[in-house]
Amino acid sequence: MKPKHIKKLLMYAIKNVASEPRNYCSNPDTDFTRNRKLSMEKMLQGIIGMESKCLTNELVDLFHASAETPTASAFIQQRGKIKPTAFETIFKNFSKELMDLDDNGIPVFAIDGSDIHIPTNSTDTDSYIEGTNGHKGYNLLHINALYDLNRHIYSDVIIQKARERNEHKAFQELVDYSDIEKALVIADRGYESFNSMAHIQEKGWFFLIRVKDSSGIKQGLDLPKTECFDVDISLKLTRKKTNEVKELLKDKNHYRMVSSTQPFDYLPLKNKKAEPTKFYELNFRIVRFRISEDTYETVVTNLDKDMYPPAELKKLYASRWGIETSFRDLKYTIGLLNFHTKKVMCILQEIYAHMIMYNFAEMITSHVVIEKKQRKHVYKANFSVAAHICRLFYRGKTTSPDLEAIIAKNLIPIRPDRHRERNVKAKIFQGFLYRVA
Repeated sequence: MKPKHIKKLLMYAIKNVASEPRNYCSNPDTDFTRNRKLSMEKMLQGIIGMESKCLTNELVDLFHASAETPTASAFIQQRGKIKPTAFETIFKNFSKELMDLDDNGIPVFAIDGSDIHIPTNSTDTDSYIEGTNGHKGYNLLHINALYDLNRHIYSDVIIQKARERNEHKAFQELVDYSDIEKALVIADRGYESFNSMAHIQEKGWFFLIRVKDSSGIKQGLDLPKTECFDVDISLKLTRKKTNEVKELLKDKNHYRMVSSTQPFDYLPLKNKKAEPTKFYELNFRIVRFRISEDTYETVVTNLDKDMYPPAELKKLYASRWGIETSFRDLKYTIGLLNFHTKKVMCILQEIYAHMIMYNFAEMITSHVVIEKKQRKHVYKANFSVAAHICRLFYRGKTTSPDLEAIIAKNLIPIRPDRHRERNVKAKIFQGFLYRVA
């Protein structure tokens, strides 16, 4: 796929939203009704192409260092008129177009979440977290993303404020609202729940979810005592607890009680005595396999046992790491952590904008041909360089042949089986003063 065509798809998505300002503006009758230097289309293009510079320098780049460059104040006033849904619509339409470009069979998605620290504002109670042990309070947004592991792009995203965070609900909404007929979703153990599995089953999709070894779904099942196993489970879930049901519950691998406090959308919260007991049947495999000398993982899946034995499931689950590295590139290479505003509405604009730019850069980079040579390692494009040159291409500052040549020259080796301890140190919002230098 040529970079020109990918850019054309993005520009069309932007133009399509800009042509209907009434649907995406705070005051539909007055916003963007006059001809200005900062039209809605120019605003959308500018915010999507932003890097990590100060706002004035971003505007200088946007207007090619022209004397007609508007002030930062004018830009701030104009962006305040645009709802974040404008960028969300561009992101979703562009992502859909990218997914339709290549027929790679059934999409394989990874689902995961990541916190975003935003400027501290104690009045925004939905995102504000009180500090403990003498530490100051802070504000958080949480993004829940559906990532295509084959195309290396974000398919969909739901953004929640810290106190409204519900990864299970976000997971289910991402599945329910998708218009993709068949897909496989891979999730870590934070997403294990009968409700999520049922939503995927109802959708006609497949799931591969890591579960806890000592609690959760695995607890209560009658499983082999061996270290590795692959067991088919057909579980009938119910909320009603009659004497007859209590007898059935003794068969642990076929019946399970779902408490009234446990969310499950396919059973009523209450059952009248006169009504027959309602069951929901959930079919899956529970598989435990070795990942190192003394480490094991347990997963649940509805994938076919013959086509996906434990060795294949192990490989599939390992591919989920792609979403973790994508978050790193999104935050640090694309610049998701460096905002040009303190308003939550405008921060949401920039989150969607950076995800659009990530998909744009990743899709172009993945289609650049890397020449194979006799080398010690297999090489891939340096995404940091690729993202920078893709931004220049987006702004019309370089050509498609030069873009591909530069990406193909700047390579880094792929070193498999490298391990590094995960840095879980909390990161706070980075202020605007770093841009002074």
